[in-house]
Amino acid sequence: VQLVESGGGLVQPGGSLRLSCAASGFTFSSYGMYWVRQAPGKGLEWVSAITYDDGNTYYADSVKGRFTISRDNAKGTLYLQMNSLKSDDTALYYCARKVAGSWSWDYWGQGTQVTVSS
Repeated sequence: VQLVESGGGLVQPGGSLRLSCAASGFTFSSYGMYWVRQAPGKGLEWVSAITYDDGNTYYADSVKGRFTISRDNAKGTLYLQMNSLKSDDTALYYCARKVAGSWSWDYWGQGTQVTVSS
């Protein structure tokens, strides 16, 4: 299983970024997926989730209305569109594979850094 995140960077408050996660080594279309993040000095925070068939999406209250999770099962890729970014969104963002029948995850990538600063 391999998950490779990309698309992070430095952006001003109010700006946008689109993160991508390229998945390989497993049947991507059979698994729900998460985005989670870790801000400096803080623990892991769940950000968003999407079911295996793209039928349902879920968001943390802190990002609801600003972030959109999506997936392309044909390409084996997970996305996170982030709009109206705030300094509190500064973190290392990971994509993670959901464990079937559970809300936990079992694999995650190396992360991509998002820094929101003027």
